[in-house]
Amino acid sequence: MINKEWEPKLLTLVKEGISKEQIKRDISSGIIVGVIALPLAIAFAIASGVSPETGLLTAIVGGLIVSIFGGSRVQIGGPTGAFIVVVASIIREYGMEGLLIATFLAGTILILMGFLKMGAFLKYIPQTLITGFTAAIAIIIFVTQINDFLGLPNSAVPSAFLQKLTYYVRHINNTDPWSLLIGVMTIIIIVLIPRFTKKIPAVFATLVIMTAVTAIFNIPVDTIGDRFSNITFQLPKITPLDLNMDIIIKLLPSAFAIALLGALESLLSAIVADSMIGGHHRSNVELIAVGLANTMISLVGGIPITGAIARTAANVNNGGRTPIAGITHALTLLFIYAVAMPIVKYIPMSVLAGILIIVAWGMSEPDVFIKSLKINHYETIVLLTTFILTLVTDLTIAIPVGFILSVTLFMKRMADGVELNPLMYSKVDDQLLFSQELGEYDKRIRIVEINGPMFFGSVFHLQNIEEKLEPGYQFLVLRFRYVPIVDTDGLAKLKILLSDMERKNITVLFSGLNESLKIKFLKQELIEETSMFPTIEEALKNCHHLLKENI
Repeated sequence: MINKEWEPKLLTLVKEGISKEQIKRDISSGIIVGVIALPLAIAFAIASGVSPETGLLTAIVGGLIVSIFGGSRVQIGGPTGAFIVVVASIIREYGMEGLLIATFLAGTILILMGFLKMGAFLKYIPQTLITGFTAAIAIIIFVTQINDFLGLPNSAVPSAFLQKLTYYVRHINNTDPWSLLIGVMTIIIIVLIPRFTKKIPAVFATLVIMTAVTAIFNIPVDTIGDRFSNITFQLPKITPLDLNMDIIIKLLPSAFAIALLGALESLLSAIVADSMIGGHHRSNVELIAVGLANTMISLVGGIPITGAIARTAANVNNGGRTPIAGITHALTLLFIYAVAMPIVKYIPMSVLAGILIIVAWGMSEPDVFIKSLKINHYETIVLLTTFILTLVTDLTIAIPVGFILSVTLFMKRMADGVELNPLMYSKVDDQLLFSQELGEYDKRIRIVEINGPMFFGSVFHLQNIEEKLEPGYQFLVLRFRYVPIVDTDGLAKLKILLSDMERKNITVLFSGLNESLKIKFLKQELIEETSMFPTIEEALKNCHHLLKENI
């Protein structure tokens, strides 16, 4: 019997029973979401450098696997805008075979992450880092669509971000007015439709309208058929990958980038969905499902997938509450793929560019970006570093550097927040330390309260402890009630401090140690149990007792 912690949501819901009314709502929602997903799957595929069929195949296979094996009730899986940049760069450098291997490796990494229960740890990825690279990806998507939006020659566009901008400036005079007109109309219609009705999927309706207009009036614009001559339904074939250690080592950074993006976006989408339906997803099951989807997709020639936030939200808004909706969405795409592919070739490239520009704007979240810059200078450094590196390098560099920088700055902030507060040897009335209860105590006793974690970034405080104390004391009480952790560096510095105090015949006592620190100190033979006291009062009482004995 499967432990419920590892059970796919679909299996759980089938066991509990799904009402006929809910099944009807799920099927209806799945059809609507499938229609919404059609232009996005095609647009994301072409922007990534692969054929429209590849995008649809990816959405079908990925959507099915995520819904059947996933840990969310309503998650919709498929290709997303976040992958465009990394997929295009892998294809450019290693070809389609390299992308398939990287996707397979990413899927394997995601499965391992799930089994290692790393779903909960991903919530520690800083939001500023996510905001930075998401905004940069949005800008890159926007910039990559300028060529088709303006109808410029497609062959000579540079791949690098800055060179691409330079190319557009130099060739702006070659803008095709028809492509520009169709692109602008696409954006206007997508924006206007929701203002009149929420029942019609704006992106799909715009795709149909603009394709029909260009075909009926024979408007001379570049279409999918012009770019991809042979667009037909093809049954997926499982093709084994040519894996060897050299190519695996080369593609591992890209695979980790895909895995991290896939994990973050899937779990973020699941969290958003939970807030909308009052549910609770199983993060590790979701990671395994997304991993399975990516490994399978790589074997049939697809591109990476993840949980899609916008499509998942659309599913919830249309009444979807079980994975049946996600399965129906995939089957709807399969039906369209099998029946309507000859029509797809008439879709103008400038229409897809307009759709992706809308997607990029939604991804960029400029208000969130601006607010994040105003939090503090630490957040600003991480945000801008990740943002700029994503633009001028790629995610395999930007994400690790941004994460390392955020961790480093976090440790600095933690170290700056650590305080050593010597308490006076007469009656203490410091309200902040709540130590009025100490009353009078002997001048031969010193108390130092430590606030904050003692780790390698903050242990320098211990080296300066004697500078904060007046001479002439025989006992030093270290108050540890606000110290949650002590790492190896902290232990080493404490040992040095205790050795120095022992040479000076000063007795050191500890008060308020939490249970884990007591165990750690005893295991490391740092101090004896007789030197530890649960409260400061008991430690002081012991000091006074020892002073009387010495008299």
